[in-house]
Amino acid sequence: MRLAIVCPCYNEQEVLPQSAQRLTDLLDHLIGAGKVSSDSFMMFVNDGSRDRTWEVITQLHESNKYVKGVNLARNVGHQNAIMAGMMTARDMADGVVTIDADLQDDLKCIPTMVDDFAAGYDIVYGVKVSREKDPVLKRLTAVAFYKLQEKMGVECVYNHADFRFMSRRALQMLSEYGERNLYLRGLIPMIGLHSTTVDDVISERTAGKSKYNLSRMLGLALDGITSFSVKPILGIIYLGMLSMFIGLGIGCYVVGSLIMGTAVKGWSSLMLSIWLSSGMLMISIGIVGIYIGKIYNEVKRRPLYHIDKILE
Repeated sequence: MRLAIVCPCYNEQEVLPQSAQRLTDLLDHLIGAGKVSSDSFMMFVNDGSRDRTWEVITQLHESNKYVKGVNLARNVGHQNAIMAGMMTARDMADGVVTIDADLQDDLKCIPTMVDDFAAGYDIVYGVKVSREKDPVLKRLTAVAFYKLQEKMGVECVYNHADFRFMSRRALQMLSEYGERNLYLRGLIPMIGLHSTTVDDVISERTAGKSKYNLSRMLGLALDGITSFSVKPILGIIYLGMLSMFIGLGIGCYVVGSLIMGTAVKGWSSLMLSIWLSSGMLMISIGIVGIYIGKIYNEVKRRPLYHIDKILE
């Protein structure tokens, strides 16, 4: 089989030379073992980086026979950059592995993914079994994120990020999904082809800094939930019912206070009801607004990305 390893890159000039060398060693090993063909390759996708990332990719392409590159016209985000790489590599390879350019995911999983493909699996997910190298905040937020997704009814693979293998057949099916708001971790399991998992042990970054800060992780979590679940909308209904019961309770309290002669002429009940109802209204409007915004983006049918240049 011809294997493509797709790596999205955003401001990764420090880590790319090391990553390219590690992937070169991996491809040499796989080719030597007869697991993949000699025309297998790695493809770095430059997602509108502001540093020398594209220049480094170009240099690597000139000096390394395995390196190909895709330069996106502007920054479109991690999920869209992965999609651009997969769709570009789809017709060049029999299977595609996606992995972040820092290679914190376990490269030892890739030979196992290739073996699983030979055994008949179209999709192989890398599932994190250890996050000891991740910062404490990232570990805690990741666990909370997956549990929240599960509660919201989002079908996804627990502790799986974007390290996975997909066959050409699976990629063709993925291309038929027309979402503009991409959340691949929830979208790919919907394909339904024969899949399995491999254990992924996270390692430390060798250079550079992670681009996934707290705000980006929260944005991804919000996309994942609102793109695949309507439970937040149902939550608004339950919130409204709760508000109604609280209002009845406040009414009973006010009547009782008037009878007992202990009421403070409307201040407490008025302020409590105003703050409670206004807070719930703002939350409700915000949740509905998120869904309306997603509908707005979907109906415009704008392209997910534009490719400026491909190095083949």
